[in-house]
Amino acid sequence: MSEGTSAEVDSVLSLESAVDHPCFNLNASCSFGRIHLPVAPKCNVQCNYCNRKYDCPNENRPGVTSAILDPLEAVRRVRFARKKLDDLSVVGIAGPGEPLANEETFETLELVGKMHPDLHLCLATNGLLAPLYMDRLKELGLGFATVSIAAVDPHIGKKIYSWVKWNGNTFKGEFAFKVLSQNQWQAVEEFVNSGMLVKINSVLIPGVNDNQMSKIAKRAADLGAHMLNVMPLIPVEGSGFEKRRAPSRKEVDLIRDYCETTLPQMRHCARCKADAVGLLKKDVSREIF
Repeated sequence: MSEGTSAEVDSVLSLESAVDHPCFNLNASCSFGRIHLPVAPKCNVQCNYCNRKYDCPNENRPGVTSAILDPLEAVRRVRFARKKLDDLSVVGIAGPGEPLANEETFETLELVGKMHPDLHLCLATNGLLAPLYMDRLKELGLGFATVSIAAVDPHIGKKIYSWVKWNGNTFKGEFAFKVLSQNQWQAVEEFVNSGMLVKINSVLIPGVNDNQMSKIAKRAADLGAHMLNVMPLIPVEGSGFEKRRAPSRKEVDLIRDYCETTLPQMRHCARCKADAVGLLKKDVSREIF
């Protein structure tokens, strides 16, 4: 058995161990729910596919939430949700900005971990600050991490990211992407080495990063990541890519099929809001809150 095949088998076995995480396990998505806590409004990277709106009731996409919560409000929301729903297994923080650029993320994870130790803690990040906070996240009991990566090559990455704030400076162009990318891949490696299950989210932008998906899959697999989620672009009004077309279902499926020879694919993503609650295919946040 080749080294690549062995790594792929190890990833599949690890994914199967996530029996109650709806994002990492397709079967679990039908039986177990998650709650996202929107405690992180600030962001340190401007992606050209993103426009964060806090009160957007008619949209279901990342970066959208009806309100920003402080850590105590977030913990109260978890407690209330558990009274209403008996299928919650995961507490996640996915924005609406970059979780690790907000101290409230760490405060919330600590409180939830103490009050609900039976729930999995999950985090979605652009990866820029993750290497700096890895020890802290491990101490808080983080078990699942998603790193958003949209490119490998700098000449492509500079088209996707408008600016990156790092060490008190704002960078643009290829240098900005190189800073971000270096930290993203270091984050993936360190999350894996910390014993966490790691998923890569990659937004597919037709005509921009089509040829990057297989490169992302290869590098992620080499570092031990467990899954790739190829997400079709949503042309959001007010974003840099608002006039770009979304990829067709066929385009997405073809790229997923190709990348699946390298890394297991998530095909059941619901592109959740930052305040989603319940099963992936049945967000009940507006019904219970």
